[in-house]
Amino acid sequence: MSVQACIYEDAQEAATHCAARILELLECALAATPRATLAISGGSTPKLMFQDLAKAPFDWSRVHVFWVDERGVPPTDAQSNYKLAKEIWLADFPSGNVHRIQAERDPELAAQLYATEIREFFQLAPGEMPRFDIIHQGVGPDAHTASLFPGQPLIDDDKDLVAAVYVEKFQQWRITLLPGVLRAAKTTVMLVAGGDKAEALRSVLHQPYNPKKYPAQIVNGAGRNVLWFLDRAAAKGME
Repeated sequence: MSVQACIYEDAQEAATHCAARILELLECALAATPRATLAISGGSTPKLMFQDLAKAPFDWSRVHVFWVDERGVPPTDAQSNYKLAKEIWLADFPSGNVHRIQAERDPELAAQLYATEIREFFQLAPGEMPRFDIIHQGVGPDAHTASLFPGQPLIDDDKDLVAAVYVEKFQQWRITLLPGVLRAAKTTVMLVAGGDKAEALRSVLHQPYNPKKYPAQIVNGAGRNVLWFLDRAAAKGME
């Protein structure tokens, strides 16, 4: 696969450029449609991106924010992806524009409720996938993305929208978007930083396609609009 990646000096620079590109993409979407959709992930590097988005002089009133995945904790918990984004960036968003995963509920119910909200928001026909304007993802040291970890059967699920999954290594429930939704995005923005991601990133980008082993390869494929924002540590050996 031919990879078009932008490499920056550190995580802050990568996050800043990623945020700027997201803003450009949202502007383009809003020029053509009444509202734009963005699904975000959590983590330390996205935190830097959220800080830049929060400082941007942007009219967020027509932007709807969803989550790629969520830990099975209440929205007030320090581990919550929602809490992170809410405190840094989304506090002044219209409440109807923030579509959080109700992860404090039973995991299966939380997944069902989130899938229903997505179906209703996008007015999906049976079997249809939502087309988010932008989905932001990362890559873990084990090559996972969203809450899709190596070996999970859910990696083969291209029909459903959302699932609850128990992640044994963290002994924690997660609720996650599934591959069909991730692949259907109009644009995927991958933000990856840190030397602990370098080996996984090389595998995702250059090893034969095997998403069961390297789940982040889900985003690979001809014709997909995937933008990679990397810091130098994560991109070690790729330059």
